[in-house]
Amino acid sequence: MRLGIVGAGQIVQDLLNFIQEVPNIELHAICATKQEEGKLLELQTNHSIAKVYLDYQELLRDEEVDTIYIALPNHLHYTFSKEALLKGKHVICEKPFTSNLRDFEELSVLAQEQGLILLEAITTQYLKNYLSIKEKIAGLGDIKIVECNYSQYSSRYDAFKRGEVLPAFNPKMAGGALMDLNIYNIHFVVGMFGQPKDVQYFANMERGVDTSGILMLDYGTFKCVCIGSKDSKAPVSANIQGDKGCIHLNGPANVCDSFDLLLNDGSATAFDEKDHPHRMYDEFVAFERIIRQKDTVKAEAMLANSRSVMQVIEKAKASAGLLFGAEVQAEQN
Repeated sequence: MRLGIVGAGQIVQDLLNFIQEVPNIELHAICATKQEEGKLLELQTNHSIAKVYLDYQELLRDEEVDTIYIALPNHLHYTFSKEALLKGKHVICEKPFTSNLRDFEELSVLAQEQGLILLEAITTQYLKNYLSIKEKIAGLGDIKIVECNYSQYSSRYDAFKRGEVLPAFNPKMAGGALMDLNIYNIHFVVGMFGQPKDVQYFANMERGVDTSGILMLDYGTFKCVCIGSKDSKAPVSANIQGDKGCIHLNGPANVCDSFDLLLNDGSATAFDEKDHPHRMYDEFVAFERIIRQKDTVKAEAMLANSRSVMQVIEKAKASAGLLFGAEVQAEQN
């Protein structure tokens, strides 16, 4: 994989902390705006990146780049992914894939037509501990309750309360708690159990954006609650409860740092099966293999999972009256 990175924010710096440990990935280029040129040059020097671009179209014209990693604000994911696919590049796009299901479906069809791999960068689905939890669910008996809480007070919320609207709280940029934090909970649950029968999102709304909210997923035989908050904090964890015991995840769903299997007979077993300390390592190992082998079966399976998540997002948005990106402008007109 000859990788071209788009963006220079925190997630890119996270990526660069480990990516050179992943076999067969060459950091060929990084691209951002003219205002970020100094940061790009520093990243180039510190991480041995071959080229720096200040124009996305120039990056896309680079024939040595075969894969584009898009790490931009949420509202730009669709446009930048589409342009990359049209120029014959495989695409790895940060979560959330798009602001709405329609855009996701268009990208999915385009990738298939172009014979390209399109993947969502979502750590949860590839983490060793997450995959281990999926295997151990059967030991819990009949599932009754699932609860995920990702509440993390945002420093940007202070600015928001002062009247400043940064990307994290800007509905035009698909900001808010659902898309920033609760989406990890949704991936955790939908990756385990598939589509729920009903979706209801009860959001705390301020100036058109959900600063926090409770997502209720009804699976018929069991109920699930997913809490995401950027305006308050609480211990971050997840629990899967069955009639024979429970699994308690320590920490957020996008890290799956470790978990405990607690059975009704009083036994308790701690698990930590990760083989690399960085949460993003496993997904990029998988991405490299999928793209190198052109494993369309696995790619389609992962797209199917992303589609299920986007379907939940759409229902949650409708339930709470949330509008993102172009939807905001259309409503105003």
